[in-house]
Amino acid sequence: MSLKRMDNVGIVVESLDAAIAFFNELGLRLEGRAIIEGDWAGRVTGLEDQRVEIAMLVTPDGHSRLELSRFVTPRVVADHRRAPVNALGYLRVMFTVDDIDTTLARLRGLGAQLVGDVVQYEEAYRLCYIRGPEGLLIGLAEELEASPSVR
Repeated sequence: MSLKRMDNVGIVVESLDAAIAFFNELGLRLEGRAIIEGDWAGRVTGLEDQRVEIAMLVTPDGHSRLELSRFVTPRVVADHRRAPVNALGYLRVMFTVDDIDTTLARLRGLGAQLVGDVVQYEEAYRLCYIRGPEGLLIGLAEELEASPSVR
């Protein structure tokens, strides 16, 4: 038995609408939205009496998904959105974009803030971190024309 694929990355947010708008602007497409609740859901997560509104977004290539969740109950118990990049645990999601400067300009219109600088790594990538909706840390990478295929 072997791993088939990574199915999705999940992010908990306070405003589902704002997060959907941000990730739509980045290029992800909303696949669907639903309320998840009931005994089966609590058995999966270990949270009794959960009621969660989720939105599933898909990348343009159709291979990756981002699940946004807004917990109605139980209430959120921890907030690590403002943690620095060296904090333990899951930290960020990174997207490859066609043009990092154009993408930054579009996302700044939705409140995105550059964390440090846009930097170039060798002849392969231009990279940056931004804080998106609710302070979420998001990485952007632009593959340079001369870059060898690194995957």
